[in-house]
Amino acid sequence: MENIKHECGIAMIRLRKPLEYYKEKYGTYFYGFNKLYLLMEKQHNRGQEGAGFCSLSLSAEPGNEYIHRERALGSGAIKEIFADAKKTITQAEENNIPDSQLPHVAELYMGHLRYSTGGRKGVKYVHPFLRRSSWRSESFMLCGNFTMTNTDEIFQSLVEKGQHPRVDAETIMLLEQLSFALDKENKRCYDIYKAQGLNGIEIQQKIKENLVIKNIIKDAPKTWDGGYVVCGAVGNGDMFVLRDSNGIRPAFYYYDDEIVVVASERPVIQTVMNVSVNSVKELTPGSAIIVNAKGDVEIEDILGEKKNEKCSFERIYISRGNDKDIYNERKSLGRTLAPSILKSIDYDIEHTVFSFIPNTAEVAYFGMMEGMENYLTQLKFEEIQKLDKDDVEYADKLKTILSKRVRTEKIAIKDIKLRTFITEGQARNDLAAHVYDVTYGQVQNFVDNLVVIDDSIVRGTTLKESIIRILDRLHPKKIVIVSSCPQVRYPDYYGIDMSRMAEFAAFRAAVELLRERNMGYVLDETYKKCKAQVGLPKEQIVNYVKDVYAPFTDEEISKKIAEMLTPEGINAEIELVYHTLEGMHQSIPDNHGDWYFSGNYPTPGGNKLVNKAFIDYYEGDTKAPI
Repeated sequence: MENIKHECGIAMIRLRKPLEYYKEKYGTYFYGFNKLYLLMEKQHNRGQEGAGFCSLSLSAEPGNEYIHRERALGSGAIKEIFADAKKTITQAEENNIPDSQLPHVAELYMGHLRYSTGGRKGVKYVHPFLRRSSWRSESFMLCGNFTMTNTDEIFQSLVEKGQHPRVDAETIMLLEQLSFALDKENKRCYDIYKAQGLNGIEIQQKIKENLVIKNIIKDAPKTWDGGYVVCGAVGNGDMFVLRDSNGIRPAFYYYDDEIVVVASERPVIQTVMNVSVNSVKELTPGSAIIVNAKGDVEIEDILGEKKNEKCSFERIYISRGNDKDIYNERKSLGRTLAPSILKSIDYDIEHTVFSFIPNTAEVAYFGMMEGMENYLTQLKFEEIQKLDKDDVEYADKLKTILSKRVRTEKIAIKDIKLRTFITEGQARNDLAAHVYDVTYGQVQNFVDNLVVIDDSIVRGTTLKESIIRILDRLHPKKIVIVSSCPQVRYPDYYGIDMSRMAEFAAFRAAVELLRERNMGYVLDETYKKCKAQVGLPKEQIVNYVKDVYAPFTDEEISKKIAEMLTPEGINAEIELVYHTLEGMHQSIPDNHGDWYFSGNYPTPGGNKLVNKAFIDYYEGDTKAPI
């Protein structure tokens, strides 16, 4: 129900044969260009705020640009950047540029879809970033799906090397770090070939052919604390995609004798390249896929694989649900919630209508329905066993039992896009209440329960301002809102825009419970513990925000959230059912990263920032004694 800004998306393509090959086989020099467009468009879900791409031509003649870049802002950025590229191509065609030398006819492409989670706005912050040079081996392109928790430390490391970063944006800092490493590698190669008596173009040709990408990417990541998939390309045609050691951010790849493709999601590559699921591989955490200037491919362990902290929220909410494993996981999330849902409706299947909202929860809904059908099948079996076959009404009773169905309906429909010309107070809330509409006539007034599943409940704003109000118009006896993930209690610092304590419904509920039970001292003590850690190395910091939740059960917090999110004037009883942490891991066995729910951050920087978030909350909102 809530629009959560989340992880960015990447797309990289490297053609492994001469451009004439693709012209002859596929009828166009724009084979790679077209594939890039599809990869980006099919990952549109990962970037609603901006998009950009670079093309690198290895066959461009001196005197011609060999790197072209397009960037734009907004939800329509993908179409805009490719339309702009087409204009550039058309202008070149009008000037009689040979087809093989047209802008964006290239062997290497780098694409990026952006969600801004660090507050940086404007087209200048849209990836890819460039370091241009007339020396091909010193030009560098960078993009990625990453957020670092220790940008202050990275900035300081640059200053200590004698550099003068122009801004403190993390992408700029990574560009500076990797460009510095690229310069060192160029110098290493230059010294070798100069000592061999080579000069000028001979040296440059040797450098272009013999750069060692591992030397460029092995040291800078030692200063990074965060989740990342970092993509880089050198002007000579070398490229890499490096994944963090915990696998926090996702990366998948495919290659054959014609092409290398890397993207943030597996089914995107399957569809665009028309290949089987087994042909697309997940990049091992800590490893890089490296393609050299000749087009040779290597998967190399750069950083070492550490504890599995692959993002579980990626599977629940972020990635497209057409991935084979993610689809099954989301169904399992809904199915394993069935016992808790049945308890909430007092096992009254006959008088309960099941639905979902929004559309991203549809797959979990299918799983929930499987769970309900399994329960009803067992119930029918038990009732049939009790029947007396000699009873004259046996056939009618059997028919009645077999006719029982789980009642499923499309109850909520997104009706309009909320406009913000009304910006204040109750007028805005009244407008928000009409974002969705409901299907009337399917719920029996004051008799039926209404169960609606969502993929996540984070802030609860839409629930309170819109969803509960419109569902109550149907006059159900009880409304059960189901979340297919556990309570989101802690901020994320690895690519999802959830960074402030007060925005979490679970946190607000815990604070309210502390106040109601005269336990406000827990907040004071937590603040003191967090404050005492300020200035400590991040590796020594403990997440004391967990203490806020420790006095309460999950059920107590869920009950308080329901109470706080229920608007005045609602007639139905409101209950919230969240998945358990254990149940989530049962459904998503291979993605162990759960810091949003557990507070167990995968890197030390997470503990540092969650404590800072609590300090900011306390000093900003609770200065007065509690």
